[in-house]
Parts: sequence; C-alpha cells; structure tokens
Amino acid sequence: MSAALEHLLSRAEHLINLIERVLPQPLQAPDWGLSPAYRYRKLGQYYARLEPVLHVSGTRLTDLKEIEPQKEKVTRNTLQFVSGLPANNMLLTGARGTGKSSLIKACLNEYASKGLRLIEVDKADLTDLPDIIALVSDRPEKFIVYCDDLSFEDGEPGYKALKSILDGSVSATTANVLIYATSNRRHLLPEYMKENLSYTHTDDGEVHPGEGVEEKISLSERFGLWVSFYPFSQDEYLTIVAQWLSAMGVDAKAIEQARPAALVWALERGSRSGRVAYQFARDYAGQHAI
Repeated sequence: MSAALEHLLSRAEHLINLIERVLPQPLQAPDWGLSPAYRYRKLGQYYARLEPVLHVSGTRLTDLKEIEPQKEKVTRNTLQFVSGLPANNMLLTGARGTGKSSLIKACLNEYASKGLRLIEVDKADLTDLPDIIALVSDRPEKFIVYCDDLSFEDGEPGYKALKSILDGSVSATTANVLIYATSNRRHLLPEYMKENLSYTHTDDGEVHPGEGVEEKISLSERFGLWVSFYPFSQDEYLTIVAQWLSAMGVDAKAIEQARPAALVWALERGSRSGRVAYQFARDYAGQHAI
C-alpha cells in the first residue's frame, strides 16, 4: 500500500470519528460490575454515558446520628424496594447539611450487596430520564435514580420531564427503578407572596391564578414519600461531633475537651448542621494527630 493511500485512509478514519461524535448516539450500558454507583454525564449535545463512581462514599447508617425518624423511613422504603415489595419515590427536604444526601449514600452501602445500584443525574439532564430507565429496565438489580439539591426555576424543561416520569406518563418507570431527590425547597419551585395576593384574579386577566399555584406544588406531591429534616439543636450538634471524632479515632477525653471549640466552629459558620460537625471533626482530629 502506498504512503499516499495510507495517509488518505487515516484522514478518512479521522473524519468518520469526528462525524460520529456529532451524530446522535444511543445510551450504552456500562460495565455494571465496576461500581454500585454511576453518574450520568452528557458529553455534547447528542452523546451521553454512565460513568462508574470508583470512589463511593463510605458513609454507613451507624455514622448518622440525631436523624433516627428520617433514617427509619428511608431505610424501610429502600429495604422494601430491594426486597421486591411496593415502595415509593422519595423526596428528602429541609435544612442544609442535615444528612439528606448522606442518608441515601449510606443506604446504598447498606443494600448494595442485595442488588441496589444508584445512578446520579443532574437536574439539567432530567429530560433524558426515559433513556436511562429504558436502559436498566431489564436488569436484575434495583436502581435508585438520584438527583441531589433539586430545585427548578419557572420554565425549566427538567420540571415537566420529571413530573411525567413520576406520575402520568404513558411510559412509566419500571418496577426496578425509584427516584430519590433531595432539596432545600419542599415544593421544588420558588413561591411568591404575590401568588397568594392574586388568588382571585390577576392584573393580566387570568381568571384562576390559584390553578397556577397548584401546578407549582404538583411535582412534589407526585413523590410518594416525603421526609423532612430540621436544624439541629446545640446538644444534637455536639452529639454528631462526638460521633465523628470517635469514628476518626479520637479518645473520649479529647472529645469532651473539644466541645467548646466545636461550638465556636459552628458559631463562626452560622450553622449547627451535620456537615459543619463533620468538617470540625476532620479539622480537630487532624490537628491532634500531628
């Protein structure tokens, strides 16, 4: 083969690869044995893939303190799901840093051996949910489609896509798929005082503006189970600090001595959340290990 022909074939192959990148590509199944968790990633307008999460959070249910009622609801629903029993899509809402995301990750670690898998999807990609569900519908595993920190502004396309999947679409979710979402907004959309003031009529002539308000809360109502989280008291915060310090190998005497520093740490950040407690514990344990 002449050098000119080899060069021509090489250029042609390169051109074909470029064309394939811009053409719509069907979603391909990953190697499901690589990880219990996967992340859905869009790579351009027409191409997406499920990437295995190679370093899954090691949070366990026993690590999470002062959220026992919430933990019971979430674990019960998840256990029903992996056991092949009826279970609900779930919305976890409330104060930031109180353990919403950590509880879902802990459930994954608890039930991965029973076939539980997790697919994290960004809210911008929720319009692709039907493709993801179709990909896993025939798998033997149970899949949680997980969307963290979910909220919408008016008119975002993911809102209606998620609403259709949760309830009302001809193409519903399969028995091996549930949707778990966390949010700081209980109704997922911003609510305005003027919507209540104009409940009877609006300046632009809408006769039933109350129906627009009902539309805003209809998405959250389609989650079968709501789990609410609340800010921690000082004692609850200190209990969580002690739990994390103990898990990091700090002895009981040092944990007791750490209480004043933990309170100052929370005061400086304006929050007594579980996240702040964990961050303090890392800082304190690291300092005392030197």
